[in-house]
Amino acid sequence: MRSFPVTDEIRSYAVAHGTWRPDGVVRELQAQTAELGDPAGMQIGDDQGQLLTMLARLIDARRAVEVGTFTGYSSLCIARGLAEGGSLLCCDVSAEWTEIGQRAWATAGLADRIELRIAPAIDTLRALPLAADIDLVFIDADKPSYAAYWDELVPRVRPGGLLLADNVLWSGRITDPEATDANTTALRAFNDVVASDDRVEAVVLTAFDGLTIARRR
Repeated sequence: MRSFPVTDEIRSYAVAHGTWRPDGVVRELQAQTAELGDPAGMQIGDDQGQLLTMLARLIDARRAVEVGTFTGYSSLCIARGLAEGGSLLCCDVSAEWTEIGQRAWATAGLADRIELRIAPAIDTLRALPLAADIDLVFIDADKPSYAAYWDELVPRVRPGGLLLADNVLWSGRITDPEATDANTTALRAFNDVVASDDRVEAVVLTAFDGLTIARRR
């Protein structure tokens, strides 16, 4: 076995030894998100947030797209990693939840880098220019639509650009034959689509809730 249980203590240790440690803006954003109750479980962790910032830095991302913004923590992490003059387009349907993120973006001095569109994400994506000029994509929204988002985004990502998809192992249910709910079934189908897509090179991280990292050929 080359793995071990990742406790909160281990996760906190890892985050404390990363470059982008949570600051006051992040802690306030997390506190406001926690007040939402059960939906707060949709927010990514600090360790995954650091990874998003690092990946944006590694590819010198200037143009990014996020599908599924929730309260804006992942958006904040991506925006912090963008190159000078970079921009992030956020797609979501909830004005209530994203308002929390907008306040945090403004406090962090990132509001000018982020454009939020409140509309069905598939409509927003289909309206984008067909030019392959997107550097980074993060998909973390309704699972049955993952494949549709993928179909719209892959042709719009530049060679060498990255597409990230969250929750692809779905708390381990992805390999449970008795799990036949709509989300698990959709994620299995999506994972098969990515694995067979010769336009990309992909890996699935067995970290967080499963994260696909795909590089556009």
